[in-house]
Amino acid sequence: MALDAFMNTFAGNPLDRASDRRSDKDWIARQLASADSLALAMWNGQPLVETGKDGGVQIAYLPTKLAAELADGSERLLFMGLWKETAVFAVDLEGQADPGDGPLQGMGKFEDLRRIALKLPPTDAAIVSTAKAMFEWRRRHKHCAACGEPTRAVDGGWKRQCPSCEAEHFPRTDPVVIMLPYHGDRCMLGRQEIWPKGMFSALAGFLEPGETIEEACARELSEEAGLRTRKVRYHSTQPWPYPSSLMIGLLAEVEDDEGTPDQTELSEIRWITREEARQLIAGGLEGMASPTPMAIAHQLIKAWAEEG
Repeated sequence: MALDAFMNTFAGNPLDRASDRRSDKDWIARQLASADSLALAMWNGQPLVETGKDGGVQIAYLPTKLAAELADGSERLLFMGLWKETAVFAVDLEGQADPGDGPLQGMGKFEDLRRIALKLPPTDAAIVSTAKAMFEWRRRHKHCAACGEPTRAVDGGWKRQCPSCEAEHFPRTDPVVIMLPYHGDRCMLGRQEIWPKGMFSALAGFLEPGETIEEACARELSEEAGLRTRKVRYHSTQPWPYPSSLMIGLLAEVEDDEGTPDQTELSEIRWITREEARQLIAGGLEGMASPTPMAIAHQLIKAWAEEG
């Protein structure tokens, strides 16, 4: 079902997640054995891709029989969902040796997701992002948080269970508020010292326990730039698989157009007008660069710039 919502890069996964099927081991086994099912491969967080008929980049799908052989068990397999009636899986490959030079030779090439995200069809980027986030969770949560014993993958890879204390562990998503502060006809961008020269972006921070989204936004703006927030508006969200964040995009009206960088999170701040913001996202503002269109920060700047 199509949603009336702004779609950032990595949003809009078209698969029916079919979560009611995950616990049916026999059904999962039949789908893995089916010649009609498909699988995508990830190697150290990089998707296997190929050149499509239109010259673009797309997911290079594998037969599930091959994916199951490479996985050698359920630990590195993930049931992604259904594309219409076709089951889609993912296999997580690790190690120093590139499988594209070995068992997957001639089937595609493993590429860095950040580099190719905007070259992929949006739906492919969303599917790959889901697989990457899930496999990052698997790698970081192999032991039970309750008793410390190794856990095992169940429910098609969407749950980890401890055979010792029977605790169940589910994928985590870390909410992050990312906001563009503005006052009147100017918005503020911040810069971290480690970023490329001239790069400025929206401000961001993790949501803390007991906070609302609005409260987290106000706290981060106060801590990082000494700004007092008046009003917070929601723009959109973005799954961000580095490793497991959900970016909550906001526009925040603040009391004045001053502010001071805290020199910890931010080394510099700049206020720019709407016209300058339009030049920035078009790549034509001298001395400043914005995040790429892949990032929700770019879309926040663009949305605010186009309001006036």
